[in-house]
Amino acid sequence: MRFPKTRIGIRFPGAKDRHLIFGNTAAANAGDTFMTSIRDVAREAGVAISTVSKVLNHYPNVSADTKEKVESAVEKLHFVPNAAAAALSSKQAARIALVLDPSRNSSIGDEINMQYISGALNSAMELKLDAVTLFSAMTEERTPEEMTQYLQTQCVTGVIVFCMNRNMSTMRRIIDEQQFCCVAVDAPLVNRRTSCISVDNVKAQYDVAARMIRENNVKKVLYLRGSSDGYVAEDRLIGMQRLASEKSLSLVVANGEFSEKKARELTGDLAADRDAVVCASDMMAIGTMRRLTEMDIFKPVCGFDGISLMGYAGNRMYTVRQDFGRIAAESVREVYRLMNGAEGRKIIMPHEIVRMKYEDVIA
Repeated sequence: MRFPKTRIGIRFPGAKDRHLIFGNTAAANAGDTFMTSIRDVAREAGVAISTVSKVLNHYPNVSADTKEKVESAVEKLHFVPNAAAAALSSKQAARIALVLDPSRNSSIGDEINMQYISGALNSAMELKLDAVTLFSAMTEERTPEEMTQYLQTQCVTGVIVFCMNRNMSTMRRIIDEQQFCCVAVDAPLVNRRTSCISVDNVKAQYDVAARMIRENNVKKVLYLRGSSDGYVAEDRLIGMQRLASEKSLSLVVANGEFSEKKARELTGDLAADRDAVVCASDMMAIGTMRRLTEMDIFKPVCGFDGISLMGYAGNRMYTVRQDFGRIAAESVREVYRLMNGAEGRKIIMPHEIVRMKYEDVIA
């Protein structure tokens, strides 16, 4: 496969984005105001829009009868795909979309997303892949059909969804329908054209909490879990519950929603009679430590993620360090592998238990 030079762009798919239209270019060039759309072809053929796309882009596993219906509708309506779609169907483009979630309640999202972008773009450049960046808030405003059509008009053949969660219904449908090669980061979604990638969140949460508990002779723990819409929050809770069962710990679980503010509130309400606080994210750990300091109470605290802000917290808290740039780079290599005909799989990335301090951040 031959790839063009890497170009980086930010795409904002709007409801009236002209790229969402497959146009009858012959009619448009003649000055006709009517344009045949892919919806018209689907309606005429009596099939779904996604089925028309599969026929136009020469996807396998489309029955001969369905293919004949679509081709007859195309001929009858004089439908001509636009230039972007034509490039896609001729297999001349190799472009991936990076779907990011900036809707975080703190600067943690900025730091992690920048590491994701840096790692992904470096890997894309090495593989000579084009890359466009989308935001999940925009993709989720579209129906799966609209988003599929948009990606096709942009000649996208591979999609990487970072911080995938249960609220991303549009991206979940796109993954399930298997029209694109996909990689889901932090979500256990695998099919023939989709791989998933993450650290082992169950083991990582177990490891960091076990280290802190062993060094501080802890018996009673407050565990601040993440939001329920995240797959990683569920896995991290399992890891903490497993440790509590094995070590006969008294465990209180509260939903900190990955929020520094919420962690402060819960710490003030629940931490007084606990020996330690285990947090499912660094931002919650920072909020917890600040609140304990205000209460003039010392208790061991640990976090999860390994963001640089942990080095400024004033205490050497244990945390799980994830290499987000490496995860993103591996995600690009994986979507490239899928684009070349491989099947989806589950990939576990390494994690490290660290005790971050100020000198680590400024070094």
